[in-house]
Amino acid sequence: MIRYFTEDIDFAFKGKSVHNAWLKAVSEEEGRRPGQISVIFCSDPYLLEINRKYLGHDYYTDIITFDYSEGDTISGDLFISVDTVRSNAEYYSADFKDELDRVIVHGVLHLIGYDDHTDEQTAEMRARENHYLERRPEFFK
Repeated sequence: MIRYFTEDIDFAFKGKSVHNAWLKAVSEEEGRRPGQISVIFCSDPYLLEINRKYLGHDYYTDIITFDYSEGDTISGDLFISVDTVRSNAEYYSADFKDELDRVIVHGVLHLIGYDDHTDEQTAEMRARENHYLERRPEFFK
């Protein structure tokens, strides 16, 4: 079950059921199944505090993923800074919704087991993101 929350921001996330179906399809194509996944939309300051407290990093980011997966069931918390997603969408001349979807699927790919610590891993992660973004239902784009 994928659930959506907000922390310290006013943000309305639309299309939850379509997103759930899409993310379930992503998981299944990767040989996994979704368990308990929480997507928490928050602000830059909120995510910065999480980054400092739990990861010891002192910088802004668009997503932090906490992985609680076991076996072939993926579970975890995806903390997403709406502020940084908006900034990145502007910077890359991307649509905000597309950038948000990229970040969400990025978090799910982390739960599946993909990493992005090396250039090679980052390239593979980006290729998987693009693959799954292209497979969103037409009415979802």
